[in-house]
Amino acid sequence: MGGTGKVSLPLIGEVDAAGVTVREFAGRVEKSLKEGYLKDPKVSVEVLNYRPFYILGEVKEPGTYPYTSGLTVKNAVATAGGFTYRANQKRVFIKRADAEKEEPYTLADTTAVAPGDTIRIVERLF
Repeated sequence: MGGTGKVSLPLIGEVDAAGVTVREFAGRVEKSLKEGYLKDPKVSVEVLNYRPFYILGEVKEPGTYPYTSGLTVKNAVATAGGFTYRANQKRVFIKRADAEKEEPYTLADTTAVAPGDTIRIVERLF
């Protein structure tokens, strides 16, 4: 896939993959194959490389890190070496890859990170 968000496939040409889930993309490929090529195609899709996530602020090693499936903010902080002693461990700001501004989130075990997200850990108030 190039920077256009389209995947070029034999027989069916380019299929749009931007902004859809893996399952939705597989469905698009199956539908295109059904339209004149195969009777009952079965398509399997796997993502090999995700966009990295970015973490900055009150972590020991801010930077760019590879995204892994199921990543949470706490996992991302651990990847970045943990919190600094000044870190606010209750609130985090995340700018989603497709958003224009960052949003505040409660820092919980289930706070998810998506590929391309920028995570900012702020300083706590004393």
